[in-house]
Amino acid sequence: MRPHLLDMHVHGAVGVGFGAATEESRRAAGFHAEQGIEIGAASLVSGTRERMVAEVAALAPLVVDGTIGGIHLEGPFLAQSCRGAHDPAVLRDPDPSLIDELVTVLADAAAPGAIKHVTFAPELPGSTTLIRTLAEHDIVPAIGHTAATADETRAAIVLVHEVCGRPPIITHVFNGMPAFHHRSGGPAAAAVSAGARGEAFVEIIADGVHVSPEVVRMAFDSVDPDHIVLVSDAMAATGLGDGAYRLGSLDVQVHDGTARIRTPDGNLGSIAGGTSTLADCVRWAVEVAGIPEAAVLRAASDNPARALGTA
Repeated sequence: MRPHLLDMHVHGAVGVGFGAATEESRRAAGFHAEQGIEIGAASLVSGTRERMVAEVAALAPLVVDGTIGGIHLEGPFLAQSCRGAHDPAVLRDPDPSLIDELVTVLADAAAPGAIKHVTFAPELPGSTTLIRTLAEHDIVPAIGHTAATADETRAAIVLVHEVCGRPPIITHVFNGMPAFHHRSGGPAAAAVSAGARGEAFVEIIADGVHVSPEVVRMAFDSVDPDHIVLVSDAMAATGLGDGAYRLGSLDVQVHDGTARIRTPDGNLGSIAGGTSTLADCVRWAVEVAGIPEAAVLRAASDNPARALGTA
C-alpha cells in the first residue's frame, strides 16, 4: 500500500545523500518509507556535469523498481546571490544540453521520464530555451534559488503555462530568494500571488527552521488549498542528529537540528537543507503553526502528486 505522505523535495537521510551509490541511496529512501513517506522525487543538489550524470545513473535503478518516484534536479542553473547551500563553483547559466544528456542516460537505464522537476533561476540567460527543453521532456519547471524581480518571476510563470500547459513549481518559497519587502516583493510576492490563483504549486518547508509559524499560516491562508505543497528538504543528517555531514561537495555542520554550511574559514553559513522528515513537518504545521490537519495532509499528499503530474 502506498504511504500516505509524498515528499517531492528531499535530499537524503541516515548519513546518505541521494545520488550516492545505488544501495546507499536505497537505504536513505528506506528510512523515509519507515516513517510512512513515499519519495515522489529524490533531490540532487548542483554538481559538475560528470557528477550529475553519475548521480542520476545511480538513482535510475530505484526509479525502475519503484523505490522512488523520480528525480528532482535542484540546480545547477541557480543565481549565485541566492545559491544557499549550493557550491558556487558549479553554478552556471541554463544549458539545455545537460538536460538532454541526463534524459538520455535515464532512458538508457530503462528509467525514461525519471526527472520530474528542475529548479532554475528564471532571470539567467537561456531560461526561456530551458523551459522549452523541459516541456519537450515533460519535466515540470520549478522556479527557485532566484534573485528575479516580481515581474521576471511572473513572466516565467506565464511562459511555463504557455509552453508546458501546466503550473510551475515554486521551490521552497521564502527560502533561496530575496526576503519579501513591502516596496520590493520579489519572487516571493509573485509566487504567493500565483499560488493564490492556482497558477503555481508553492512549496513550503514547515520544519520550524526555514519559515516561522506566522509565515506558514500566511502561506496557507493565501495560497489556493490545492496548490500549496509541504516538503521536507531533508538532507543526510535526517534520522541521525547533530554532527558533521556533506551536502553535495560542501561541508555541513548540524547543531540543535539546524544544518548549516561550514565555510572555508570555519564559520557557519547558509542553512543547508532540513533534518526533519515530511512526517515531522506535518506534525509541526498542525501542532505549532496551528494549520488545520486536513489542509496540512492535503499539502503533503494529494498536492505534491498534482504538482508532479502523477495524481
